[in-house]
Amino acid sequence: MGNNSHITSDVEFDDNRLLPLLFGERDKYLLKIENNLDVLIKARGNQLIITGEANNVEAAEKVLNRLYEKLKKGLVVTSVEVDTALRMNVTTHVNLGSQVQESFEVIIPTRRRVVSPRTPGQTNYIHALQRNDLVFGIGPAGTGKTYLAVATAVSALLSGQVQRIVLSRPAVEAGERLGFLPGDLKEKVDPYLRPLYDALYDMLPSEQVNKRLLSGEIEIAPLAFMRGRTLSKAYIILDEAQNTTISQMKMFLTRMGEDSRMVITGDLSQIDLPHGIISGLKDSIEKLNDIEGIAINYFNESDVVRHPLVSKIVHAYNK
Repeated sequence: MGNNSHITSDVEFDDNRLLPLLFGERDKYLLKIENNLDVLIKARGNQLIITGEANNVEAAEKVLNRLYEKLKKGLVVTSVEVDTALRMNVTTHVNLGSQVQESFEVIIPTRRRVVSPRTPGQTNYIHALQRNDLVFGIGPAGTGKTYLAVATAVSALLSGQVQRIVLSRPAVEAGERLGFLPGDLKEKVDPYLRPLYDALYDMLPSEQVNKRLLSGEIEIAPLAFMRGRTLSKAYIILDEAQNTTISQMKMFLTRMGEDSRMVITGDLSQIDLPHGIISGLKDSIEKLNDIEGIAINYFNESDVVRHPLVSKIVHAYNK
C-alpha cells in the first residue's frame, strides 16, 4: 500500500525559457495534470509547488520531469504528449520499474523533426526496428506503427544505412477494386498510398520528397508492383498488411535482398478481404513467430496517440 498522507513538494527547473512550453497556454498543461492526478500546482519563479496525496504528488513530479526532459532535447510538447505522459506514468509504474526513463532516450532523427516514442509499446517497437532486419507491427489505428516505421526508414536513408526506401500497400480496402475506380493507374492507386506520402512529407521537406520520388530513391507502389523483384540495400515497408492474401504475403517477404530491412504493419481487426480468404498477415505471424531475427510487436488501445476518444473507441470495439 502507498502512503496517502498529504504532502507538499517543490520541483525546480533550471531553464526559465522552457517553462511557458511546459506549462502550456494559460497553464492548460498544468491544469490537465492537476485534474488527472488530483493535485494542486502553483508556480513560483522557476519552481512548481505540488500539493496532494503523496502518491499523486510523486506521479505529478515524474510527469513534469519527463515533459521537461523532452523540451530540453528540443522535442515538442503538446496536449497529446501530456496525455501520453500521464498514461505512461501509470503503465511504467506498473510494468517497467526502473526502466521508466528509457523511452525518452530513444529518438529517430529526420530532416524536419526528431521523432520519439509516446508510449511503452512504441518504445519497444522502435527498439525492435533498430535491432532486427524484419519487424511486424500489429495493432489498432493511431498507434504510430506505420509513422514510426517511415521515420526509421527516412533516418536510415539519410545516414546511408540503406540506398532507397520502398513503401507499399495492398490496393484492397472497403471492398473496392482498382479496376472499378476512375482515372489512370496513378489516380487509381494514390488514394490507397496517401497515408505513406503524408508520413514522408512530415519527415522531409517537400522538395526533397519530390526529388527522391523522381529519382527512385523513394518508391511508393501498390503491392502488385513488387512481384518478381529483389530489393537490396533498401528499407521496405508494407502497410495495411492485413489485406494481403497468403500468397501475396509470401511473395512480399521473399523480395528481401542483401542489406535490406523490412517492416510489415497491419491491424487484424480491420481485414477487408472477401469472406473466407485468410489474411496473409495473420498466417505469417503464426508461421514466423519463432524465427530468430524476426520481431513481432503488438500494440493495444493504450498505445493510441490520436485524440483521446480514439483509444476509447478502439477499446469499445475490442469488447
